[in-house]
Amino acid sequence: MKTKATLLFFLLLLNTSFLIAQKNSHINNVYIDSHGTMRWEKSNDEVKGFGVNYTAPFAHAFRSAKAMNVNVKKAIDNDVYHFSRLGFDLYRIHVWDTEISDTLGNLIQNEHLDTFDYLLKKLKEKNINFVITPIAFWGNGWPEPDENTPGFSNKYGKADCLTNPEAIKAQQNYLYQFLNHTNPYTGVAYKNEPNLIAFEISNEPHHKGEAKLVTKFIKGMVKSMRKTNCTKPIFYNVSHAVHFMDAYFNAGIQGGTFQWYPTGLGYQRELSGNLLPNVNDYNIPFNETIKNHKGAKLVYEFDAADVGRSYIYPAMARSFRTAGIQIATHFAYEPTYVAYANTEYNTHYMNLVYTPQKALSLMIASEVFHQIPMYSKFEEYPNNTSFGDFKINYKADLAEYNTKEKFIYTNTTNSKIVDENSLKQIAGFGNSVVVNYQGLGAYFLDKLSNGIWRLEVMPDAVWVDNPFGKNSLKKTVAVIKWNEWNMKLNLKDLGENFTIQAINDGNEYSPKVKESSFNIKPGTYILNKIGVDKKWKSTDFWKNNQLKDFFATENTVDKIYVNHIPAVEITKGLPIEISAQIVTPKTPTSVQLIANNGYIRKVLKMERSSGYNYSVTIPKELLSKGYLKYVISVKENNATHSFPANKEGNLFDWDFYDRSFYETRIVPIENPIYLFNAKTDSDLLVKEWRNEFKLLPTKNENEAEYQINIEKLFVTDNENLNAKPIYDYSFKHFIINKIKGRNEDLSSKENIVFYGKALNNKPCKLQIAFVMTDGNSYGEVIEIGTELKEYKIALNNLKPVKTVTLPRPYPSFLPYYLTHKLTSSFNINEVESLQFSIGPGILKNQLEDKHGISIISVKLE
Repeated sequence: MKTKATLLFFLLLLNTSFLIAQKNSHINNVYIDSHGTMRWEKSNDEVKGFGVNYTAPFAHAFRSAKAMNVNVKKAIDNDVYHFSRLGFDLYRIHVWDTEISDTLGNLIQNEHLDTFDYLLKKLKEKNINFVITPIAFWGNGWPEPDENTPGFSNKYGKADCLTNPEAIKAQQNYLYQFLNHTNPYTGVAYKNEPNLIAFEISNEPHHKGEAKLVTKFIKGMVKSMRKTNCTKPIFYNVSHAVHFMDAYFNAGIQGGTFQWYPTGLGYQRELSGNLLPNVNDYNIPFNETIKNHKGAKLVYEFDAADVGRSYIYPAMARSFRTAGIQIATHFAYEPTYVAYANTEYNTHYMNLVYTPQKALSLMIASEVFHQIPMYSKFEEYPNNTSFGDFKINYKADLAEYNTKEKFIYTNTTNSKIVDENSLKQIAGFGNSVVVNYQGLGAYFLDKLSNGIWRLEVMPDAVWVDNPFGKNSLKKTVAVIKWNEWNMKLNLKDLGENFTIQAINDGNEYSPKVKESSFNIKPGTYILNKIGVDKKWKSTDFWKNNQLKDFFATENTVDKIYVNHIPAVEITKGLPIEISAQIVTPKTPTSVQLIANNGYIRKVLKMERSSGYNYSVTIPKELLSKGYLKYVISVKENNATHSFPANKEGNLFDWDFYDRSFYETRIVPIENPIYLFNAKTDSDLLVKEWRNEFKLLPTKNENEAEYQINIEKLFVTDNENLNAKPIYDYSFKHFIINKIKGRNEDLSSKENIVFYGKALNNKPCKLQIAFVMTDGNSYGEVIEIGTELKEYKIALNNLKPVKTVTLPRPYPSFLPYYLTHKLTSSFNINEVESLQFSIGPGILKNQLEDKHGISIISVKLE
């Protein structure tokens, strides 16, 4: 009886606490003021937030965890810790309704919903707020085939969900039940959750048809949500079908949601070149309409897709703040357990362990959202690469935030700290005036008190394959290496003599300090100045975490990896250094480069230059006109592996049958420099696809022509029916790798030579332009005839032309041309890409006609 009474008392107490939680949970609701600004009810402070999308409870991420025997809740613990470590205070997800609903819209209590509830609880523990989109419309397959899920989205599909009365009824029922759902881990219903800032009704609905029907549809959704007595702001996606802007707000929503993919999606490889012009501005042409409706603005998804470098995110954040975007979430943070393969969304890649520099860039972008006021005005590119306490440098691949208290950087920097006496936080990669470190992971230094700092060091991350291509859980795109590297600190607060104590669980490493220099392994440590009393415990609560917290993937290097891309072409007689990044389970005994050019063969020793980098200078006798062919041979544990064959053995072994070589053409200075070859480069063009594009063989062996036929120069944008017509079709080809071995020869060239012809039995005007490193473009319009021949443009005839933002961004209402304040003159040594445009020079009465060209090659001579 005593046990039963105790149990009843406990249940009563638990139920009472749940009721109290429900009653008090909405005291920190968000409201939107008369200026369209989200504010906290309790304090009237402006709502600020920045973070990520993260999908572990659903779809591919959840299935992968099961297939890999990963405890998904433990994985969530670890990833949410990293969110907190990076300073994120916002989370967003489009819930896979198809996995947690039936065809009538009834909410299904299952493992997906349970895991999602658990995730929300963990986010609350780290004081991370969230925006939830209850309806995704998607199937749950990507990148796998869709499963036969029980939900209404599976039955009706997105298009019918927007128009079919039964589908609409199911969505209204689902929204009502979803908002009323009580999270068993918090005891609070979603509609009352204090950490929930707002709801976005659905993900990217893409409305068509009549405006009044769009309004009616959204009104029905809003009504079903308000029927729950939810007072949270309700947002709707307004960055698609923007011609319905008034219709959206007339339905009773309080704000609009936006996306930004300034580098397009799905290039299948890493984009090169300076992409800062693509993020110069987030111009919302219908912003006055939103202001008239007193609507707030948030970004539900953004990324510089297919970009592997770290400089770009703070620039995006700057443009968002200028546009009045209040909060934003990156898409998408890859769960760490699948980040080795980047299978979830291969055009995106973000994870602190596997993409440390990009993660630090997001950390800086978060600071932009918290420090730069909304609607702040900055100059046009390139005069906006330094703003407030932020700095962006494309050439150095560096983003930086430098204040009295914080110093965060994504790459080696020589910036001076602002005030060392006030400095409390350092996060970085590479070297700076305060940290010297060769490792390839992020590190964090936090001041706990005078003379006591917390150091957290992540393991090395090395990309070993294309992370943006066709991926699979069977394919490794990045590896993690736990290594011991030297670190040297230059902090007066610690001086040269301090102790280091490992505090994360299982870490028994004990570094010795000599003149502020020490060797370090991944983990969490306390740095204690000699003579300063210890005033901490490893279990102390610190920044919503415990002082001892640490997580990183264990070492995954189980074989030899060699990262090397040979130069396409180099100039005869000029010195060349060949370098490679080589990662091995154990330090290599030797690394050799076995090279030949004709009958001349050399075996050269490659020396370690830094980190995992090895290099060698090629002797002059191998640099005569011909083909430099070479193999990189790595010896480890008495076994030799040869690359690019990636096989055990030595090139000189009698039974080493794989004769794969790296190869570079060596040519005299007078040879032309080929910038584009249709047969090998057409897949690399940055373009908007049209169904009449095709690659065809010519009558010549190993030669092809790429036909670009444009039925209409201006195509109506269904997402922006009010868009002003721009009669232009432009595409781009990055030429950095084509010219880097011939840089010394560029100044000797006089003409761009286009080899091809016009299609459709009529001439075609074509503008060919060089886009320089800073984004400025110089070009000329020529008329391509129907005869296959060479057409020349003299370099000294090039003049300033408009730079088209390529790849084309999403959403499509963003500017077509770069607006800038560039004043640079044409410099052949600064070119990065070729821009081809069909449109300039075409007569007004011919703009609606069909236009086309066939390209075989483009060269400099």
